[in-house]
Amino acid sequence: MFERLKKLAARTRREIRVWRLVLADPRTPRLARWLLALAVGYALMPFDLIPDFIPILGQLDDIIIVPGLVYLASRLIPAQVIADCRARVEREGGPRKEPGEAP
Repeated sequence: MFERLKKLAARTRREIRVWRLVLADPRTPRLARWLLALAVGYALMPFDLIPDFIPILGQLDDIIIVPGLVYLASRLIPAQVIADCRARVEREGGPRKEPGEAP
């Protein structure tokens, strides 16, 4: 169980790095950038369109809206851009340290 969580966390960190590179790539369409920004903004918002205290629906909106926005954005981004960014992350390998982060 712990190993599965560890692999999931590593994959999530890798995907975040890929999407950061995609956002920074000049070949990424503006609409895709906006959709990704909306997904991140919605995920970080302190309130939801449907409050979380409403059983099932409260959590369901987070599970549907954020991945939906990422999916729409990914459909607008040329496949070559995503492939290039994934290859770059794989080449760099290992966990990347952020500026100012302790070793």
